[in-house]
Amino acid sequence: MISVLVASAVSLVISIFGMPLFIRLAHRLEWGQFIREDGPRTHLTKRGTPTMGGIVILVAVLVGYFVSALVTGTGVTATGLLVLGLTVGMGLVGFADDYIKVRNHRSLGLTPAAKLIAQLAITGLFAWGVLQFPDQNGLTPVSTHVSVLRDTPIDLFAWGVIPGAVIFFIWVYGIVAGFSNAVNLTDGLDGLAAGIGILAFGAYGALAFWQFNQDCERASGVSFGQCYEVRDPLDVLIIVTSIMAALIGFLWWNTSPAQIFMGDTGSLALGGAFAAVAMVTRTEVLSVLIGGMFVVALLSSLIQIGFFKISGGRRVFLMAPLHHHFELKGWAQVTVVVRFWVLAGLCAVAGLAIFYVQWVSTTR
Repeated sequence: MISVLVASAVSLVISIFGMPLFIRLAHRLEWGQFIREDGPRTHLTKRGTPTMGGIVILVAVLVGYFVSALVTGTGVTATGLLVLGLTVGMGLVGFADDYIKVRNHRSLGLTPAAKLIAQLAITGLFAWGVLQFPDQNGLTPVSTHVSVLRDTPIDLFAWGVIPGAVIFFIWVYGIVAGFSNAVNLTDGLDGLAAGIGILAFGAYGALAFWQFNQDCERASGVSFGQCYEVRDPLDVLIIVTSIMAALIGFLWWNTSPAQIFMGDTGSLALGGAFAAVAMVTRTEVLSVLIGGMFVVALLSSLIQIGFFKISGGRRVFLMAPLHHHFELKGWAQVTVVVRFWVLAGLCAVAGLAIFYVQWVSTTR
C-alpha cells in the first residue's frame, strides 16, 4: 500500500503548491471566468477569476500515478491507463471549451456538435479498449454485463457481436456523458464540485480497497461468491486516492471566495474519471447513489428544461441546477455548499453500506 501513499502525497503537493503558480499564470494570460448575465447577481463579482484549474488537477493525478509506479516498482496496468485515458480525454474536451470561452470573452465555447463528436470519439476508444487486454483468466478491465454491486446475468452481448457492440457503446456513452455533464453542472458554487468529488471518490477509494483485499486472484479461504472478479483493484485505488488528494489541494484555493475555478477542463475530466471508476469496479448502477449529488444536479436541470418546454415557459425551480434554486431562495452560498456536502457524504456512506451488506449476505 506504499504505492497509494506515494501517489496521494505527490498529487497533494503538486496540487496545493502548483495551484498558486497557475493562478498567477492565468492572470498573466487573462484566463478569466466569464459570468453569464442571466445567472444569480451575486456571481457577477466572480468575473475574471482565473479558470482552468483542472489542468493542475490532471497534472497532479498523472504525475502522482506514474511517480508511484516508478518509485514503488508496481508498474502501470491496462486498467489504470484506460481510466486515466478517459479522464485526460474528457479533460481535453473541457480545455478546448474553456479556451474558446476565455479567448472570445463569452460563455459559449465549443459548439454542441463539436463537443458531441469529441465525446463520442473518446468514449468509443475507451469502450473498445476496456474489452481488450484480458488477463490469464480472460477478465477484461470492464465487463460486458450490466453491474449493480457485481456483474448481473444481463449480458449486453447476448444478442450477438455487432448488436452487442452497439448496445455496449450506448451503455458506456450514457454513463460517461451522464457523469461528465453532471459534474459540470455541479461546478456552479465555490467549493461545491470539489467537496462532493472528494466524498464520492473517497467512497470509491474504500470500495476499491475492499475489492483489492477480496480479489478472487489474491484472497485465500474465500468462496467464489464472496470475492470480486475485478481487474487491477490496486491501480484503481491509487488513481482514486490521487484524485482525492488533487481535489483537496484544489479546494484549498477554490473555497469561498474562490481564487480559481476548475473550469470544464476539471469538471469534464472528473466526470469521466468517476464514470470510468464505476465501470472498472463493476458498480455502474451503485455509482448513481455514491455520486448522488452529481445526479441531482443533472436531473434538476433535465426536469427544468423538460417542464419548461412542455408547459410553455413555466419552471419547476427558480433556477437550475438545484443549488442555484436554493441560492435564489436566499441561502448563502456557503450554506448551500456545506449542506450539499453533507448530503453527498450521506450518499457515499449509503452506497458503501449497501455494498458491504451485499458482501456480508454472501458469507451466510
